[in-house]
Amino acid sequence: MAVAELDAGNGAAQGPLKTLIVDDEPLAVERMQVICARMEGITVTGTASDGEAALRLIDALRPDLVLLDLTMPETDGLTVARRLSGKAEAPAVIFVTAHDEFAVEAFDLDAVDYVLKPVAPDRLQRAIGRVMARRGERSVPPSEWLEEFWVPHRSELVRIPASDVQRIDAERDYVRLHVPGQSYLLLQTITSLEQKLDPERFIRIHRSCILRRDFVAGLRHEGLGVWSAETGDGEALRIGRTYLPAVKKMAGR
Repeated sequence: MAVAELDAGNGAAQGPLKTLIVDDEPLAVERMQVICARMEGITVTGTASDGEAALRLIDALRPDLVLLDLTMPETDGLTVARRLSGKAEAPAVIFVTAHDEFAVEAFDLDAVDYVLKPVAPDRLQRAIGRVMARRGERSVPPSEWLEEFWVPHRSELVRIPASDVQRIDAERDYVRLHVPGQSYLLLQTITSLEQKLDPERFIRIHRSCILRRDFVAGLRHEGLGVWSAETGDGEALRIGRTYLPAVKKMAGR
């Protein structure tokens, strides 16, 4: 499917995405140019080999999209994205990298996607489609809360909408995201993640567990002040004493 077909009513009507490729490896830049040349809905307007040059070109060329490597000497990709985040009319950013461990920081900076090297054309095409879909949504202010997760799975990063996550369990420095029929590990502590989740959508019931509110089917008193939350899939999860007042308040008690 051509990228232009992915969002014919929005991005395609605004013309091709003016794109800047940023990578300190000449062969990587060349490969990205070849891939982009074969895709509809995108045109490469420039390349840069370091972060400072990228920022200068962004000011000069005003691209719609930056395909941004993460690991570059001196000014790296995360620094470039941070400096862009405060700008009006900043371009969309897709990180293109060989390293999956920076995904959390990348999406904290509102990156549209995070594509792992070696770049597969169909994977980049999906990422471009997301940029074009966002083009039609620019008038909608972004939510202050986390709306999606990107988690390493096999050879790529998988996008999981926050609305699909039923339960989040702490596993040391990781969290396990439970979606129907599957779970994923994400390198992030449950406390730092809780601060990014919409409290109208999620509630913490224990130091090691967060539930989506509408996944809570009921509360059960086990005796001696102990309560459990019954989930939509039939499990009973103990509620920590610290979190019990908030859980009861959710239930109107």
